[in-house]
Amino acid sequence: MKKTFRLLMLFMCMLLLLPAGLQTAYAQDANSDKQLILGTSADFPPYEFHTTIDGQDQIVGFDIEIAKAIAEKMGAELVIQDMGFDSLLPALQSGRVDLVISGMTPTDERRQSIDFSDPYYKARQVVVIRAEDTEKYKTMADLENTKLGVQKGSVQEEIAQGVPNASITSLDKIGDIIMQLETERVDALIVEDTVAAGYLNDDIVLADAVPDESESDAAIGVQKGNTELLAVINETLAELKADDRITEMVEEASLLAAGKTGDKNIFEVAWEYRSYYAKGIGYTLLLSALGVIFGFLIGLIITLVRMSGIKVLAWLGTAYVEVLRGTPMLVQLMIIHYGLALVFGINLSPLQSGVITLSINSSAYLAEIFRAGIQGVDKGQMEAARSLGMTRGAALRHIILPQAMKTVLPAIGNEFITIIKESSIISVIGMMDIMYQANTVRSITYQGLSPYIIAAVIYFILTFMLSKLLGAFERKLRTSDKR
Repeated sequence: MKKTFRLLMLFMCMLLLLPAGLQTAYAQDANSDKQLILGTSADFPPYEFHTTIDGQDQIVGFDIEIAKAIAEKMGAELVIQDMGFDSLLPALQSGRVDLVISGMTPTDERRQSIDFSDPYYKARQVVVIRAEDTEKYKTMADLENTKLGVQKGSVQEEIAQGVPNASITSLDKIGDIIMQLETERVDALIVEDTVAAGYLNDDIVLADAVPDESESDAAIGVQKGNTELLAVINETLAELKADDRITEMVEEASLLAAGKTGDKNIFEVAWEYRSYYAKGIGYTLLLSALGVIFGFLIGLIITLVRMSGIKVLAWLGTAYVEVLRGTPMLVQLMIIHYGLALVFGINLSPLQSGVITLSINSSAYLAEIFRAGIQGVDKGQMEAARSLGMTRGAALRHIILPQAMKTVLPAIGNEFITIIKESSIISVIGMMDIMYQANTVRSITYQGLSPYIIAAVIYFILTFMLSKLLGAFERKLRTSDKR
């Protein structure tokens, strides 16, 4: 057990020393030691969105241009962290990012948590519907008793809540909301006119209905009390407004966003964006492999602790397993990634948070698998080993565990396959795995379904190949047993 514990400590040290190059960030200037970390949700054209420039994925938009101007004034390197819109405030409050720019409206509720700059852009709220429903929604009163789609945590969500008897669907990504409308899961959407322009076509149009509070300001968010950064931001915004640069940035970003097309078939999408998916496969396999290794070691230690015969340790081991099996992995991820930063100031990278979450979650299930395997070994094996003068630890290491591992190998393989699929959850904090890349491709192409079908095929291929390899390994073990 001591050897296992030493191995676990070694792997944990390796995790904490993972190179900075594996972090989910986009550096805009490599010549400065000082960094300005920007949090954004890059699915909001023309504010911020993904596109391909010279074969490389880039986050662009007029919000990004404003952030570059602020970083330049500070003499800092701009580092962009892409995450869900709903994660921006926790990331800012926990100190993971220095500022957030994502077309965010400075509401009174948000002002209680963070400080805002002077407004830099005024947008108008519109209602987006299917073309066939043009005659249905002439006024906001026509939206009563309908199903509305909005972005979670946005000012549009507040507007929708004021529509009598409306059923509201709130999602993180604009692309997901548009898909809700296209698949007739909602009747209408409330979005900004600037954003809606990128999604309008023959089937998706603007309604005549206009929200009463149709205009809203966009501002930049910073941590409470960070007056120094706020002063630099406001000064930069004033200079940009004086030169009418923000208007130019909006026009340039709108033209770039308008150049997106959604008429490619699934094979064209898969081939053109193969580098995105290849990068996602690499991160997914890295997450899964580290999660299984750490989960295996932690699970084995928890199993031995529970079977040690010491009541306090056994109780702690049981509590560990029950808590982790009884709570969703997404909640565990949020606590590790944001909770540790808020309470203890421990800022883990998305990769580190992802590996830790997968490891501890997997360890709870593996601990039960190991326990079942050990208890499945005939008790006479232990008694025989002790009668030969072996210590309990030696008997476990040389006699019991080797037999138990052969028994539980299929279950361990299934857990590895499960981790590959569940690692997609880590994309919500900006980890560039397969699911993150699928969302990026969808943001670039405006394809609603094809990027996800490609991701599903990749997940299937990975899990199918792994199951075949595990099956071959199991057959080899059975053959060696017969000899």
